Amino acid sequence: MDYSQEMKNRLRRMEGQIRGILKMMDEEKHCKDVVTQLSAVRSAVDRAIGYIVAKNLEACIREAEANGQNAEEAIQEAVNMIVKSR
Repeated sequence: MDYSQEMKNRLRRMEGQIRGILKMMDEEKHCKDVVTQLSAVRSAVDRAIGYIVAKNLEACIREAEANGQNAEEAIQEAVNMIVKSR
């Protein structure tokens, strides 16, 4: 799979958020603020997973159709990836 620059930038933003959370912990910020930031990172990770799975599924379906194959296996694999990520 070809990972776009946009996806890599999303991950870099998450990386920055994690560093910010560590700094908050070092500064002994209120736990509510830390949890809020952790929730934001979790949400960003979930969106990244969804995007990657969707793009992969799209490519697999197109490939299956081009080869005259059934795309059911690719769809099931995508569903399994989403379920596993939860």
